[in-house]
Amino acid sequence: MRVLGINAIFHDPAAAVVVDGRVVAAAEEERFSRRKHGKRPVPFSAWELPELSAAWCLDAAGLDVDSIDAVAYSFDPGLCRDADDLGLADPWDWLRVDYARRAPQFLAAALPGLDPDKVHFVPHHVAHAASAGLAAPPGGDDTAVLVLDGRGEVASHLAGVYRDGQLSSLHSQELPHSLGLLYEDLTRHLGFMHSSDEYKVMALASYGRPKHLGLLRELVTVTGEGGFGVDRIDWASLAKTVPAGGELTEEHADLAASVQARLEEVILDLSRWLYDAAGGPSTLAMAGGVALNCVANARIAAEGPYRDVWVQPAAGDSGTALGAALHIAGGLGDRSVPMAGADLGRGWSDGELEAELRRAALPYTRPESIAAEAARVLADNGIVAWYQGRSEYGPRALGHRSLLAHPGDPETTGRMNDVKGREQFRPIAPMVRAERFADIFDGVYPSRYMLFVHQVKPRWRDRIPAVTHVDGTARVQTVHTDTEPLVAELLAEFERRTGLPVVVNTSLNTAGRPMVDTPREAMELFGSAPVDLLALGPFAVHRRSLAGDR
Repeated sequence: MRVLGINAIFHDPAAAVVVDGRVVAAAEEERFSRRKHGKRPVPFSAWELPELSAAWCLDAAGLDVDSIDAVAYSFDPGLCRDADDLGLADPWDWLRVDYARRAPQFLAAALPGLDPDKVHFVPHHVAHAASAGLAAPPGGDDTAVLVLDGRGEVASHLAGVYRDGQLSSLHSQELPHSLGLLYEDLTRHLGFMHSSDEYKVMALASYGRPKHLGLLRELVTVTGEGGFGVDRIDWASLAKTVPAGGELTEEHADLAASVQARLEEVILDLSRWLYDAAGGPSTLAMAGGVALNCVANARIAAEGPYRDVWVQPAAGDSGTALGAALHIAGGLGDRSVPMAGADLGRGWSDGELEAELRRAALPYTRPESIAAEAARVLADNGIVAWYQGRSEYGPRALGHRSLLAHPGDPETTGRMNDVKGREQFRPIAPMVRAERFADIFDGVYPSRYMLFVHQVKPRWRDRIPAVTHVDGTARVQTVHTDTEPLVAELLAEFERRTGLPVVVNTSLNTAGRPMVDTPREAMELFGSAPVDLLALGPFAVHRRSLAGDR
């Protein structure tokens, strides 16, 4: 069966195509429209569809509209109730629901020739659950699934278990209680953009002390039956409201640390309840925006009862496009095939890349090994824009659209944040070959998608200061030769030159902009930022060559 998945209702619109239970293409609309997160999460934008990414996904799968068996839309308006009944202060929520009801007609207009009767509504949290439970690596038995986000139709949470590809829901927390909305409120209070900058709050928390944890334990509670409650919090009484771009102080870091600590405690409690309720499965799969909190994920893996914890790399709303498609495909009789990797977006052939370089009149070479050339530049403390293969699905750069740098220079963090225009308190992450991971880090292994934090072993902290956060942790990506041979070659060559088995890896973009997706965008970033080498496929463009031409 051929199923197109669509996420459009809240934020991070995206599309995915699943053929015979296997995902063949998935991409976020922001990579095409160049609008960060695709759109803002307001009711007035709920009609907007991922038209560009949907068209690309169909083309990449070799499909046209007539050959689609179903379209899966990751929200079910039939489950909705009035916002007032749910305790939500959202007077325009009815408009969002109305737009969702009309999604089949909107999709038929966006994809001419589509029969609106082929569109199926999938409950939002079921789509999240499927994106994790059905796409997870095979675990040998049942898979528990935990979904936590801001909100779906009437809930903010789903706890369930997949048995033989079928989801049994064990508990769901009704709105207005929401851990995702709690974190969004804090994000807004600290002067950041909600439904966008929550990861900045997580980074800030490492600089503070959880001095308000006692109060938060009174206001954010667990029921003991798989649910939780969130009472109103007077944020201003705990720390002054920060205007956009305003100064953050110790009191703000302490508040972030307190909320982060309570979030971890509650999620850990929910995961333990789920383990018992599901009959003790060995694997927990997680999705929803809260599952992008890699500090909380690491704590669940370290202190929870599961042998394995797997987080869907596009755990936020964009991943529901994939989950909705997998859910409908399963209902049509297809057995899901586990995700092989996150490189599900656009890619260009070597010939197409070279044509783009010639069009731009950039001087370039084709070294014997682009990995060795990049490692040489990195060893000389240069910055490399690394553009290889298909782009990643989800918010993490995983060695396909990355900025790379030397981890041994303590000035690297500041340099990289300056290049990207980011706040200086934010950490940068390391990538390491899988076989070297245990020598340097403690924590979840493997960590292919940078969704857990790890402790840097004490003897390495002074050797790789650029990727060691203030609390001694790092958000590691393990690189496996069988799936990422080119990146593994780069890491091996860098270690040969420097003795360091780690390279800095952050996303190939600048602040407020989506990750680079096309060759032209990669060249534009290279031309406007202090980057020493653009590794575009097998081709190398050096900054010094451009200077020499002038």
